[in-house]
Amino acid sequence: MRAGGWLTGLVVVAVVAGILTATHRPASTAGPLADSRQRNVAAISAFDDGQPDPPHVIPPPKPSPSPAPKPPATSSGGGSAPPRAAAPSIVVRSTQQALINKDRAAHGLPPLSWSNCLSNVAVSNAKRIAAQGYLSHTTGPQVDLGCHLGNHAGENIGYWSSGINDAQLNTMFMNSPEHYANIMGPYHYVATAWVVASNGYGYVAVEFS
Repeated sequence: MRAGGWLTGLVVVAVVAGILTATHRPASTAGPLADSRQRNVAAISAFDDGQPDPPHVIPPPKPSPSPAPKPPATSSGGGSAPPRAAAPSIVVRSTQQALINKDRAAHGLPPLSWSNCLSNVAVSNAKRIAAQGYLSHTTGPQVDLGCHLGNHAGENIGYWSSGINDAQLNTMFMNSPEHYANIMGPYHYVATAWVVASNGYGYVAVEFS
């Protein structure tokens, strides 16, 4: 079972944690992270029992009021189709892996190797949370996330309102006991992926096995 909560602020951290084994540890709530100078919005969540977190949408800061836009000029010619929303941008890279391995090395732990299978899982989950607009974990995963890499699995997910920011998310993960436990966990493999949604938010999934 999981116990948790949210503390809201300009930057919100929602944490639910653990390692997928025969038993699960209860979650605790990390303190708020805020920086009024940046006015960014962020949230993180750690994998526990594979069940999705309840919907929790954190709206971005409201912009200052602006004058109403003028209606577009009409023409006698045929109208053009409205522009399509930009497709999400998918970025698979090892920056988060390098930060994780640096953190592990500082505590005398071996590095985690990159897994292409976990990379596919990370892309899928980052795309999913970007599309739904809130954080939730993989529903009903196998013990090893289907990659047959061991008998443990973990997942850290989060978003940052200004797009991709590996250093910021790594700091948030390391400052949360549950995410820290995944980073320092008994894993051998890792993969990460970012998806930047059309609103500019960057969603990251970090998969461990």
